[in-house]
Formats: sequence, structure tokens, C-alpha cells
Amino acid sequence: MAHHEAFCDDRPKEECGVVGLFDPDGHGARKAFFAMFALQHRGQESAGMAVSDGETIRMHKDIGLVGSVFDENVLKRMPGSLAVGHTRYSTTGVNEVRNAQPIQCGDNEGEICVAHNGNLVNTASLRAELEAEGEVFQTTSDTELIANIISRNIARGPELAARAVMERVHGAYSVIVLTPKALICFRDPCGIRPLAIGRLGTGYMAASESCAFEPIGGTMERELNPGECAIIDAMGMRIVQIDRDAKDKLCLFEMIYFARPDSVIRSRSVYQSRYEMGRLLREEEPDKMEADAVIPVPDSGIPAALGYSQASGIPFVEGMMKSRYIHRTFIQPDQSLRELGVRMKLSPLRENIKGKRLVVVDDSIVRATTTGQIIRLLREAGAREVHIRITAPPIVKPCFYGVDMSTEAELAAANMTIDEICTHVGADTLRYLSIASAAKAAGRPESAFCLACFNGEYPVPIPAGTGKLALETDHVGEIGAYARA
Repeated sequence: MAHHEAFCDDRPKEECGVVGLFDPDGHGARKAFFAMFALQHRGQESAGMAVSDGETIRMHKDIGLVGSVFDENVLKRMPGSLAVGHTRYSTTGVNEVRNAQPIQCGDNEGEICVAHNGNLVNTASLRAELEAEGEVFQTTSDTELIANIISRNIARGPELAARAVMERVHGAYSVIVLTPKALICFRDPCGIRPLAIGRLGTGYMAASESCAFEPIGGTMERELNPGECAIIDAMGMRIVQIDRDAKDKLCLFEMIYFARPDSVIRSRSVYQSRYEMGRLLREEEPDKMEADAVIPVPDSGIPAALGYSQASGIPFVEGMMKSRYIHRTFIQPDQSLRELGVRMKLSPLRENIKGKRLVVVDDSIVRATTTGQIIRLLREAGAREVHIRITAPPIVKPCFYGVDMSTEAELAAANMTIDEICTHVGADTLRYLSIASAAKAAGRPESAFCLACFNGEYPVPIPAGTGKLALETDHVGEIGAYARA
């Protein structure tokens, strides 16, 4: 059954969150649960976990949020010290239980479970190759391709299994593999998606973001480098560089929007990066416009709005309150509710808006639908002027590496000038942060980031026909269901 959005929101959709851990105290499932909870922002469609007691792997997964998929009774039935967990937003394959992760592969002796953040770009051709080699697939998720390659090579050792993936798989992938006795964690040779490693008491863990460590008593030590592999078992953790030609191309959107502000990526606080983006937004303005208040679009716009306020001297004021309880739902809104748009998620603070000249700081504009709705909301609440400031550069190309952000034909900046977008959304002025300043705020040179959605330069070439439904050609009903979602 398809999920439906409870409100109209055209922001880039979250990717996925992965966590793997070895807890010598035997509380693998419980600790993985709380780590997954900390990664819920990365995906709200489905959640899953697999746990090993050293001999048997037990798995549970379903559609829904972490707190609805798991309860005390489920966790009690999953004993063991080794665990892998996943929160999903689908980027390849429709949102069904069979595509929820981890993906299980292999027989009882060679059983593995794989969790993956990212998206493959050679999905269709690789699946055709593997099917020609006699493989039969149970899902329409690209993660099953990774699981299949790992399963076929795991008897040769974890390093060679990871190498086999890097040799055949193209795209973005931060992967955690659970075997009965170990975890295998690795990143693609461009390091497009994050993956951190560290300690968990006398054990070890890995997770998409550092924010997953502290809630369960873990300590992040560093990130895995691109093309690097960490093997975690009862003997400890060892790290091997698999791809010697790896290059650092972390997705800049992690710093702009996806990662939690209390995470640290590449030794840089995400919160501080966003604050600096706001400050540089003001620095780049040629006219240093005057206004009465700087307001954020909550929540991701808050640090940047504070930075803009500090740089400009214009007071920071909360202008909108966000409902924390709007999530994807099985209940389809009727047309009248669809037209309410952002009103189901954002409520204006009229006393902070009426009669004011507002600078509104947000993280991005995709199709411009949400931005236009926010501006109408503010004007109806009495705003005299609305000046939009965006911490992401204009998005002119779609992402194929794990971010669901529309086709090029739907992207506002790919089809309109900035002035035209400004008119289209009804703003008084509109400015974006430059690519150079966004990278500077994130603490690394432009060359250290994937900037494909901003400049069209894809670090991994994109074959024709790549897309979220690349494996759905034999599932017409499923495509229709997804299109209606």
C-alpha cells in the first residue's frame, strides 16, 4: 500500500540512515533501535533491523517509523551483540515491505543482511548481468544487487567481498553488512554519502551520522574515507583501504539540509556550517538590504537565519511554528486538504509578522511550490515585504545518488531565471548562496564535494534511463501506485 504526503512539500526528500554495532553486553537490538531513532530524519517510509547472536540472524522490518515498527516484544525476540539497522526513504524501488531494508541474501551458512544509504546508477544493466549469471531477485531495490554480490564473494573474505562491490557497482553507497559473526562497513570510492565509525563502550559501531552515537553511549572517532572498509567483530575493528584511486566527493546537501545540525561531518559541525552559510548570504548581498526581522523556515533554516541576523544586525525572530507530528500517512488527503499546502505544517506567528519587512531564510528551492505557499502564508499574516534568502545554490540538475528531488523539467532553477522564480513565488527579492560560499561554509574546497545538482558535473557518469523506478518496468501496477502517492 502506498504512503501519501500529509501536506504539499517539494523539498528534497531524505535519503536513508544506516547503523551497525557490536555490543559485547548483548544489547544489540535495543541499542540499534535508539540509534535508528536518532537517524529517523533521514528516512520515514520504512524501518528494519537484523541481529546476530553469533550463529543465527533474526530480522524484523516493516513500513512506518522506527517507533511504530519496533516495540518491546519485537526487540525481546532479537537477542545478540551484532546488529544492523536502517531507516528508508525510497530512491530505487517502490515503498513496499519487500524493498524495506536490511535486505537478506544467502543460505543458512552464508546468510547476510545488507543496509545501504545511497543510490546506484548502473542498476538496470547490473541486474541484467546478474540475472544472465543465474541470479533470481525478490525485490526492486538496488540494495539487493549489492547484497547479491556480497553473498557471492563473502567466502573469500570481507575485504574481497567489498572489493567485488566496488568493481561492479557504480553510484553512491554507504553500506553496512551483517554476517553471523561480523559487520562489514564501506563507502563508495567517491564517498558521496557519509558513514562514521567509532567506539561503543568496549565495542564498536558505524552510522550515517555522528548524532547516532551519543544517545547509546557511543563515541565517533572518524569517518570512513571514500573507498575504505571497516570490519567489526569480537576481535575488534580493522580498517582497510579497498580502492586506492578513491576521491572525496561528499554530497554538499548533507551540510545544507539532510544531516542533523548536531552531527559532525568531515570534522565540521553541521550547525556551524549552516550558521556560516547564513552569514555569507548577507556578505554576498551587493545592496545590504534593510528589513525589520530575519525569520527562518523551520527547522533547517534556523542556524542560517541566525548567521544572517548576526551579519546584518537585523533581529532574528520566529515567524512560523512547525508541527513536529506531520509524517507520511496511509490516509490520502482530499483535494481541499492538498490545497492547504504548508498550512498543515507551518503556522504563522502573526504578532511577529504583521506590518514587518521580512528576510525569510530557507535551505533550498526545488519546484518552488513550497516557497510560494510560504510567501502567501506570510503575506496573509500581514507581512509588508518578503525577501527570500536560500542557503543552497540554484538546483539545476536532478540527483541520481540517493536524493529524490524531481526531474530536470520540474526544477525551478533549470527552467527559469532567478528573477523569474522571484516573480513566480511572489517574493519581493530572491537571492541564493553561491557554490563557492556554500563550500567555504562547509569547511572544504569545492573539489571535495559532489555539486552535480548545482553545476551538472556528476562525479560518477549517469547512464540513460537511470531513475527511481528503473527496476519497476515489469510492475505496471506498482508504477501507477507510486505515481499516485
